[in-house]
Amino acid sequence: MNEYGPTPRGATAEPTFLETVLARDRIVVICGLIVVIAAAWIWIALGAGMDTAMTANMPEQQMPGMTMSVMTPASWTPGYAALMFSMWWIMMVAMMLPSATPTLLLFARINRKEKAGGRPYAPTAIFAAGYLAVWAGFSVIAAGLQWALEQTGLVSSMMASTSVWLGGTILIAAGLWQLTPMKTVCLRHCRTPLSFLSGHWKPGHLGAFRMGLEHGAYCVGCCWFLMGLLFVGGIMNLYWIAGLAAYVLIEKTIPFGHWVSRVAGAALVIWGAALLFASA
Repeated sequence: MNEYGPTPRGATAEPTFLETVLARDRIVVICGLIVVIAAAWIWIALGAGMDTAMTANMPEQQMPGMTMSVMTPASWTPGYAALMFSMWWIMMVAMMLPSATPTLLLFARINRKEKAGGRPYAPTAIFAAGYLAVWAGFSVIAAGLQWALEQTGLVSSMMASTSVWLGGTILIAAGLWQLTPMKTVCLRHCRTPLSFLSGHWKPGHLGAFRMGLEHGAYCVGCCWFLMGLLFVGGIMNLYWIAGLAAYVLIEKTIPFGHWVSRVAGAALVIWGAALLFASA
């Protein structure tokens, strides 16, 4: 049927715009990921709105002539706390979404076959929403930990560690986590998208969201301690953010990523121990 009446027998109806888009879902997913990831990185590179927020949140006793190193803790108003959460979450989007791309593309491909077979079809965006929802939960915890460390003076209001002992301890703990069986299990799920999807497949939109939550949980389990390294190098240190993002991508995608994880773990332990030894 078309706008002029029934489609003649033997003729093929022209595909609608929506059908054309769905047929090219891989391109749509890739373009969508590029836009989201690029926007997140641009937002971070521009300072994530921190300059204005920190100026507005400067305690009254902070005098213009004071150096940044002696600034008192920022006042964590509800607005400032929300900004810290958004900073962490968008930072996680920028750092983690690239490494989740293989799973999202494979999910889109399986969805195409599910739709062709008349089975429940779920947009890839719903899976991605579940994945990012888990990182939103992580961001709430990270922002809370940042607040606690600022109140104790272990992290400055400029979001950098003020304690060599804190930095060394985080490095050693992150390195040891890299060597644990739990890290290995979580990394295996992140490195094998086909195995994860085949073992956790759930139909429909709700199923897609739950799968995204599960994949995100494995991803957080794999990388949460690595994200803690931001407290060592500076939470908004662009070089640390880019370096960690590149490492996570390598760890999850190259053929010998599990060995990279172990080597990195050993290196972090040695680095942390060296810092503590030098400060003793």
